[in-house]
Amino acid sequence: MSRLSRRVTRWSGVALVALITAGSTPLRAQLPSGVKAGPWIDLLAGGAAPHWRTYRDSSLASGWRYDAATKTLRREAGKDIVTTRQFGDFELELEWKVGPKGNSGIFYRATEATGVIYENAPEMQVLDNAGHRDGGSPLTSAGANYALHAPPRDVSNPAGQWNAVRIVAVGAHVEHWLNGVKLLEYEQGSPEWQALVAKSKFAAWPPYGQAMRGHIGLQDHGDVVEFKNIRIRELSR
Repeated sequence: MSRLSRRVTRWSGVALVALITAGSTPLRAQLPSGVKAGPWIDLLAGGAAPHWRTYRDSSLASGWRYDAATKTLRREAGKDIVTTRQFGDFELELEWKVGPKGNSGIFYRATEATGVIYENAPEMQVLDNAGHRDGGSPLTSAGANYALHAPPRDVSNPAGQWNAVRIVAVGAHVEHWLNGVKLLEYEQGSPEWQALVAKSKFAAWPPYGQAMRGHIGLQDHGDVVEFKNIRIRELSR
């Protein structure tokens, strides 16, 4: 049985039309019409410490280690981390790799108004789909807008291999891309989005998804995860 066939079997709640219309080849990555982009900012230039700090702290936890030789940021221990800068409209690109059963996440437009970052910030899931139990549901699989918007199919690479992310946020419009494929898009704060939040665990936290500007965050979920080629540019209309 092919890998895609296995996912169709496990994700029986996903309409086959979604699997078909999603396409089988990467799309050409473009910005929304009329959007202008600023210069790229390398979020690992000079190491991690100039660009990242622990959530609700002033310094970067030692458990996040930057390897200058491979230009890779590796989570071995510690807490969630966020960028020192905040971003409103942006295009973010990076690569991630997890070990078997690994779990992490990429947050955006994060504030520090709550005790933990997931109580206020949307999250693109980082996951070993085949090895972690969350891979059994599209809503919590790699590339998902965690618990709210599911990718129509699994385009993630296996544990131990790199995956390329692109997140675009322009006003309320947000796109999740993984390995060259646009997996999903949604309108932050729209009636559809509000209805999904109301039915999710995020309903318990009023600040969730309310900010249109905030930090980029990387999740400590207790597993080893690596990130590289992290860059971002601000967008304007």
